[in-house]
Amino acid sequence: MLGFETIGNATLIAYDGAPVIATDPWINGDAYFGSWGLSHEIPPAQMEAIKKCKYIWCSHGHPDHINLNSIVDLTGAQILLADHYNGRLKTDLTGMGFSVRVLPERTWESLSPNVRVLTISDANQDSILLVDVGGVLVINLNDAGYAVWERFVRDIAKTFKTVVLMRLWGEGAADMTNLFTEDGERIAKPEMYNLVPLGQTIQTDGKRFGATHVVPFSSFHRFQRTDSIWANDICTPFDQLGAGADPNGPQMLPAFVRFNAETGEISCVNPKLQSELLKTPEDCGDNWSDCLETADQAAIRAYFQSKEKLRDFVGYIRFIVGGKETIVDINPARKNSGVTFEAPRTSLMASVNYRVFDDIMIANFMKTTLHGDTPMLNGTFTRTVAKYGDNGLAESLEQLRVYHRHYFRRDPLGTILYNLESQSESMFRKFVPHNGMVHRAAKSLYWTIKG
Repeated sequence: MLGFETIGNATLIAYDGAPVIATDPWINGDAYFGSWGLSHEIPPAQMEAIKKCKYIWCSHGHPDHINLNSIVDLTGAQILLADHYNGRLKTDLTGMGFSVRVLPERTWESLSPNVRVLTISDANQDSILLVDVGGVLVINLNDAGYAVWERFVRDIAKTFKTVVLMRLWGEGAADMTNLFTEDGERIAKPEMYNLVPLGQTIQTDGKRFGATHVVPFSSFHRFQRTDSIWANDICTPFDQLGAGADPNGPQMLPAFVRFNAETGEISCVNPKLQSELLKTPEDCGDNWSDCLETADQAAIRAYFQSKEKLRDFVGYIRFIVGGKETIVDINPARKNSGVTFEAPRTSLMASVNYRVFDDIMIANFMKTTLHGDTPMLNGTFTRTVAKYGDNGLAESLEQLRVYHRHYFRRDPLGTILYNLESQSESMFRKFVPHNGMVHRAAKSLYWTIKG
């Protein structure tokens, strides 16, 4: 077959007679300290195809995309990566003995006579993959939010007759969501998510990129730890992924699909739901009663105090581990702003020592409370600590300046336009009610201008 299949959490398999490339192959094991498990089994045919691929592309370092329990079975393939600043993934994977190749930025690379790929990296340490399979363009955005590369991708999409867009949609619990008020009330509630039928949202994104087809993607896991299963309540039910879709398109395809690029035939891949599994923290190596040791406290302080940009957001970080408190001073001038993390010692120290703090946040068993005027974590704390610091190895203010200058130089015009658009939208929302008449008229005009 010349075409592709989707399976697992975020795995695309491209075929050119034989399997050529698979993306983000989480095919067995857990993720995020045992908190996440795959929602569906990998059928034998697709499992065999993944293992026969000559190339494996990994979008970013999260363990539901580059899963170490999975890639140890794929040592015969070459791992392809985007060209990220400082290249932490390349260094780590090469050190583990894998064959790794960094693809040139925004350049088509042929992998077989009828399959070629193009990767794009961004400053959020995400990367996307465009796959040309016999003249069908697949836009694999996985977890990437819209960024400076959008205009570039849209221009490429215009040159293809058939365009298939896939990305994470409707996944409220795919980030730090275990947030509490100072009164102890959990902030995230099921009614906060999917206020608009998800099919409409997916198709709107499809139109944004000129897609003819859309595929729900990168959101097929379920929480399985007794201290994180609460988050299943804010995961989108699988039968709601196409809710409200317009039959006039873009065409909504099943999440697990087979697409023949030669004939245009589309069929379902029907993996079985995984049997429900429940794990205790102890099953995953955690004990909430364990306390930090003196060396642990020193490592935590060194880790967070090295991220100089944190001083703009928080005055302190408070850890409660085994019922005992550890304070990390960040900026005395913001002493009324802070964040409390309550977590089990083993996972917490692994996230610090291995520089993967995003993993314990996404696991959603660590309890988080914001104090004072501390902003929400995603756009400030998470980027500073996890994206720029852990993955990009940029911690000091000078390192951050060099880091952002690096990505700016890759697409100066796209960066300027994106920042202008983001700032203008933010200002607009301050003064115009959402979904009011003025808002709807402005939105219609915006998309008319943008094409």
